[in-house]
Amino acid sequence: MAEHPAYPVGLRLTGRRVVVLGGGQVAQRRLPALIAAGAAVHLVSPEVTASVEAMADAGEITWHQRPYEDGDLADAWYALIATGDTEANARASAEAERRRVWCVRSDDADEATAWTPATGHSEGVTVAVLTTDARGRDPRHTAAIRDAVVEGLRDGTLVAPHHRTRTPGVALVGGGPGDPDLITVRGRRLLAEADVVIADRLGPRDLLAELPPHVEVIDAAKIPYGRFMAQEAINNALIEHAKQGKSVVRLKGGDPYVFGRGMEELQALAEVGIPCTVVPGISSSISVPSAAGIPVTHRGVAHEFTVVSGHVAPDDERSLVDWPSLARLTGTLVILMGVDKIGKIAETLVAHGKPADTPVALVQEGTTAAQRRVDATLATVAETVRTEDVKPPAVIVIGEVVKVGPTAAAPRE
Repeated sequence: MAEHPAYPVGLRLTGRRVVVLGGGQVAQRRLPALIAAGAAVHLVSPEVTASVEAMADAGEITWHQRPYEDGDLADAWYALIATGDTEANARASAEAERRRVWCVRSDDADEATAWTPATGHSEGVTVAVLTTDARGRDPRHTAAIRDAVVEGLRDGTLVAPHHRTRTPGVALVGGGPGDPDLITVRGRRLLAEADVVIADRLGPRDLLAELPPHVEVIDAAKIPYGRFMAQEAINNALIEHAKQGKSVVRLKGGDPYVFGRGMEELQALAEVGIPCTVVPGISSSISVPSAAGIPVTHRGVAHEFTVVSGHVAPDDERSLVDWPSLARLTGTLVILMGVDKIGKIAETLVAHGKPADTPVALVQEGTTAAQRRVDATLATVAETVRTEDVKPPAVIVIGEVVKVGPTAAAPRE
């Protein structure tokens, strides 16, 4: 048998009896996949790990709290033998052979009638890797191949064209704060599958260079009709390309719903019946301070953080922000799109009780190679922005967390 490679097959175990002998680490690793496959799992073992016991308590498996007995594999479709008793494993393996039950043995693969491949999943596809040469099995090698294939499918570096008709539609993809490595796995995969990408200026621009030549890339910042018509023009572009049967990705900076007008775009698509998928992104309100060494919360310093848009000044009638209430908060205040309004914002916060010496950090071009951090206080931040020539995009952090660093002593509660 060892001279021939294993024959790969996918077992459909929904509702079918599967027997697992042993309740240790091997069973703990294998059980979730069997449960996900819908198998009726019966586990036989005097003792089990805490995680396996939790599966039994939740009704996901049936636990028979005793050692293996002859007859346990009756009516089973599949068996996993993973006890610490070699003699019991051999008896169970012999029973599986008699009953024609496919059997995996964790202690002796040569005595098994089936092997467990290294498996991974990516958007409806299961990748299973088996070593074809039984005499040279190397689990680490097969696992490494599995990981490389799954990672390539997830991040879009390994693209398998769809040969069946895809449902056209739009994906609103949050690209994260700027570093191309910080886009989500799903977002990167959808980018790799797109026919059209409509990209924001603040999206991860480096990813656009990786797209195949046939992908049409549209710069949302350059869509015509003027500043006040720009969002309507973007909505129209999304609709137009999706109606042509194309797969469209709207690549946005940060998260689509954090000051990203993502809901406006989704509503426009919904009005004309175009399906839309929303892929969350890492918001710059948290990630950029983190990249600059600033935690937005910290034990004993800040138990809350508030994210505010600063694109209109506090005294602007269009402002929806309750600045007096924010001045009374003791936690962290994160301001996006507020560089040119920070002087008025700081003045308003101080006027309503925020100490003038409250620390402020401005992080420009966060997570990119051009990132820089400039520190100030509420009293000095307006002048600092001018003298240091701080430009958008920049995330502004106000609060005591600005002074927390990796060498700071642990604060008292």
